[in-house]
Amino acid sequence: MTDRHQENRNRTPRGGTREDRATVRALLDRHGRTYAADAGIRLRNTPQPLYQLLVLSTLLSARIRADVAVAAARALFAAGLRSPRRMAESDWQQRVDALGEGGYRRYDERTATMLGRGAGLVLENHGGDLRRLREDPDPAKRLREIPGIGPTGADIFLREVQGIWPEHAPFIDRKAQDGAERLSLPTAPRSLRRPVGRDEQLPGLAAGLVRVALDRRTAEDVREAAAA
Repeated sequence: MTDRHQENRNRTPRGGTREDRATVRALLDRHGRTYAADAGIRLRNTPQPLYQLLVLSTLLSARIRADVAVAAARALFAAGLRSPRRMAESDWQQRVDALGEGGYRRYDERTATMLGRGAGLVLENHGGDLRRLREDPDPAKRLREIPGIGPTGADIFLREVQGIWPEHAPFIDRKAQDGAERLSLPTAPRSLRRPVGRDEQLPGLAAGLVRVALDRRTAEDVREAAAA
């Protein structure tokens, strides 16, 4: 066998290995719902849903269960705090009450303050429109300028938004890579992109991988489904 033939045999197929494709299909089918969808955000490239994703990213980045953060986001939106203008104009107690209603009590006072300050900065620096970050060469850096958004929050935002901002895909952060490693999938973003097929599915893939990283039972469920 020539060196070229050996190289071609060892190369990963364009769509990934058969095992990788089966694992990714099982992951997407069973656990590929994005956190934005869980929070009731119909994510589009328009100002209001992008801001709502920013709020959700702020809540998810705290040391609190993801389902509590999602419930708190839903409570804030149900209280009418769906835009940076409405958030900035709300009073602190209104934000605290909404967070408490969603079960987000451990960090409610501090987070209520950050949400108010963050909304003001989004209005002042971005005109209330986060679409301006789409063409930024380093959107993660700009996101981290917003109160409540650190490296984890920026990762969450970009992980979820990559389906509508394909310029930033594939975005697979460290937490999602931990999930890929647990499933014996490749951890490099471009290698993970192969078995997905469509970039619109990358946010669901990343969300599913994060769930796997957070819960071994989820990983077991995916492996069993992939082998069936």
